[in-house]
Amino acid sequence: MFGGLFGAVCWGRGSWTVRQEAAEGDGMGQRDQGHLLFRAEQGLASSAPTTRLSQLPPVERNQLTLDLTIDLTRKEPQLVLEPSRRPHSSFGMAPRWKPAFKRLLDIVGSLVALVLASPVMLGAGLAIALTSRGPVFFTQERVGYMGRPFRFLKFRSMCHDAVALREDLEEQNQHGDAPVFKVREDPRMTSVGKVIRRFSIDELPQLFHVLAGKMSLVGPRPLPLQDVVQHVPREHLVDTRMYSTPDLWRLTAKPGITCIWQVSGRSELDYDTWMRMDMEYIENWSLWLDIKLLLRTIPAVLSGRGAY
Repeated sequence: MFGGLFGAVCWGRGSWTVRQEAAEGDGMGQRDQGHLLFRAEQGLASSAPTTRLSQLPPVERNQLTLDLTIDLTRKEPQLVLEPSRRPHSSFGMAPRWKPAFKRLLDIVGSLVALVLASPVMLGAGLAIALTSRGPVFFTQERVGYMGRPFRFLKFRSMCHDAVALREDLEEQNQHGDAPVFKVREDPRMTSVGKVIRRFSIDELPQLFHVLAGKMSLVGPRPLPLQDVVQHVPREHLVDTRMYSTPDLWRLTAKPGITCIWQVSGRSELDYDTWMRMDMEYIENWSLWLDIKLLLRTIPAVLSGRGAY
């Protein structure tokens, strides 16, 4: 038992929180008269933890966040406390006006971009329709915010039966067994498709997703649902208690058209680097970071680096 500590239980944003508050005489020192926060992800603890206070890491800023796990494999349930390995999200810590301003930036930015890009979009649509069989747009189910799937729209840059031909190219996937499929010099690409991919024109229809609120101008790229569920059980996508890896934690941010990965080389980077960059964005998000990434996207698109 924690000597000189008393517990209080409170509910906090989808998980049970067990708060252990320091009392006088703990030997914790004057700077530690605040409290320790313990996040119980798997359920509510019915008894106080048995870990001695001396075994805990040093308390900083009067607050320590730990992951609490209830081990049910033993004869008697045992509570295990470990320093939280979860990355923090700057979105969850931001004042309400900042996400609201980000949404306003998305609405205004997508409207302006749609107006300015409408001649290019019209020309791309006509070129696709006149030069190859199949629909002008390619739609695909992708994983969105908090694991919710949505219909993803882009200009078709490949032949009409590209999905059926994918199996023959699996061994050429640049990302190995990662939940994303990219092939350099993909033979399924049409002549028009190579041009619109080179300058990211195929991504312009996603501005409608931004306007509708399903995407943001800046955020981690949404991955295809069919690829993701081969690596992660589908039920884990919508269960935030399972968000313990970067490829799941990135779902806590609304997907975007551009992000750090897009302006740093895109498909030239491996999957793990991509995930680290997405986590860097989530942990350090700010409105200024969004603006900088939007400005960096322009030369990145014109250079065509990693666009295939």
